[in-house]
Amino acid sequence: MAIKRVAALFLLGISGIALAQSTAPKPKYGSWGVDYATMDKTVKPGDDFFRYAEGTWLKDAPIAADKSRAGYNYDMPDETEIEVRKLVEDAGASPADPKMRRVTDFYRAYMDEAGIEARGNAVMRPYLTRIFNLKTTSELVALMAEPGYAAPINIGISADPKNPSQYTVDAGQARLGLGSRDYYLLPDAKYVAFRKAYRDYIMKIIGLAGVSDPAAQATRADAIIALETRLAKSQWTPEARRDPVKTYNPMSRAQLATLAPQFEWTPVLTKIGLGKMPTVVVAEPSAVADAGKAIADTPLSVWQDWMTFRFISDHAQFLPKAFDDAHFDFYGRTLQGVQVQSERWKRGVRLLNDNLGDAVGEMYAQKHWTAETQKQMTELLGDLRAAYKEKIEGAAWMDAATRKEALVKLAAFDPRIGRPVKYVDYSAMTVSADPLANAMAADDFGWKLELSRLGKPIDRALWDMNVQEVNAYYNPLTNQVTFPAAILQPPFFDPAADPAVNYGETGATIGHEMGHGFDDEGRQYDATGKLRDWWTKESADRYKTHAQRLVDQFNGYEPIPGVKIKGELTLGENLGDLGGLEAAYAAYRKYVERHGEPPVIDGYTGDQRFFIAYAQSWQGKAREGALRAQLLSNPHSPEEYRVNGIVRNMDAWYAAFNVKPGDKLYLKPEERVHVW
Repeated sequence: MAIKRVAALFLLGISGIALAQSTAPKPKYGSWGVDYATMDKTVKPGDDFFRYAEGTWLKDAPIAADKSRAGYNYDMPDETEIEVRKLVEDAGASPADPKMRRVTDFYRAYMDEAGIEARGNAVMRPYLTRIFNLKTTSELVALMAEPGYAAPINIGISADPKNPSQYTVDAGQARLGLGSRDYYLLPDAKYVAFRKAYRDYIMKIIGLAGVSDPAAQATRADAIIALETRLAKSQWTPEARRDPVKTYNPMSRAQLATLAPQFEWTPVLTKIGLGKMPTVVVAEPSAVADAGKAIADTPLSVWQDWMTFRFISDHAQFLPKAFDDAHFDFYGRTLQGVQVQSERWKRGVRLLNDNLGDAVGEMYAQKHWTAETQKQMTELLGDLRAAYKEKIEGAAWMDAATRKEALVKLAAFDPRIGRPVKYVDYSAMTVSADPLANAMAADDFGWKLELSRLGKPIDRALWDMNVQEVNAYYNPLTNQVTFPAAILQPPFFDPAADPAVNYGETGATIGHEMGHGFDDEGRQYDATGKLRDWWTKESADRYKTHAQRLVDQFNGYEPIPGVKIKGELTLGENLGDLGGLEAAYAAYRKYVERHGEPPVIDGYTGDQRFFIAYAQSWQGKAREGALRAQLLSNPHSPEEYRVNGIVRNMDAWYAAFNVKPGDKLYLKPEERVHVW
């Protein structure tokens, strides 16, 4: 029962941001905020708006050899990583306080490749010995519950959806070696090949760990894959896991013992510090029950082999180069199509972000966040809040009772911008010269930090995303939207950009996150973050009818031959995109009402600039392997469909570009979906 940290978030999936400031001398891109060179004006906007806005870039721009994707949304993190590296190396070059020394020591340990090679396999021996010495299933499940070890289910601490001011304990299915369950179960030749490559990878890892007999390697690999395939069959689909009601199943100790007695809940929970918690919220009961059965009827030796393989694989980057290379060759090259491993310093920065993120973020914010940016973002958030208020008040499908509660929820939105008001204190984390020991120490620290919060009210000042992360999110359990500093800089934040660009990019981004509060999942939480059905049946039925039409639209898109978008899985993000763009356009028109109709610039009207900016904010392309993985289990649609699949439902887009019947993206007015 591996420990996990759970956060109920709706991530943006990365988007573009820009804000207006008349005093800024010149936009970074073009004369008004977008890059003409990326456009393909030979494409008719009504046929393919995505390629009209960035078709030249799509044809000409390469995907870096060490990446699975390219575009604005994937280039900006490169710049942020360079900035973080400089901050860390500068801190390490001069006398640092203990907080900064911890960061630099963690980074240096990972960067010491010679030291890693010299220590060899010995660093993992104490951990593998614990697995090898297991004698009973009781000992097995107890070890599975400790930080750093794999398990067929996870145990975590998170806000209680029915009482979001308090923490609770939760449990549910865990990630498998291949990630998505579909990789184990789909019969297509492509997935058969993936499974064969996975078998080879397991054999490679086992061989590097010391099992030299090929026959023994093959036998163990086959048993591991058979075990994971069994678990995959009982795991819930990504679509099913999006349902916050079906995944909320609080159980007493007696109920847990009936559901899956093999996990020996009382002694195990006591061992990891949860002995006083009488209830565990189980997300996927049937999957947990089947995992318990697998504990009982799978030989202990197979579980030991599985845990050994998973420990080595999950920690390969902290081990000698042969392990690290094998891990990348399978997960990077085979599954994702990435050609070369990222430079080690980049991976070191990412490790810092994962394990000491707040310490790094505090340094980052001191250099990259300004009061002026805070001021401008606050103003734009106010415009979007006003636009949403008008949308809710005018929504024909929402009756008076539901509208009243929706307005209360809107008023309770809590936006956090730039940086948190306080940061995590990592002084209790031990950092040594061994990066594997540091990774295990970070896991242990993270779990103890979670334990320290039990019994206390939810701390609304905590962030679930780093300041230096190029992204944004909405948390339904706290009704908060968060925009870190890293995403609020060029190319995503440009104070010199035309207001139409600002609203098309920034407005749509903010609107997307606010819209998650009213999407198919987020709408089930009230203004306080409580999981509560506050909709009347009539309003809910009309909303679901609208939503199903969007599901049907996206079910028809096929980015890879034979692999379509899952409309149900991506519904929340698609609703966020569409509703957010609707609100952003309304906010832009409010701006125009105050300041007057904008001039035509370079032949483009203000409305045209708004939509072109929105499309360019989704500049992106992916290798087939990465795209396939996204389609199987990611709730975000590929960039092309976050543009074409959204604007074709916007009446204002039709008017702006004179889109007519016969154009490929044209939908009859009655076929268009309007969230608001």
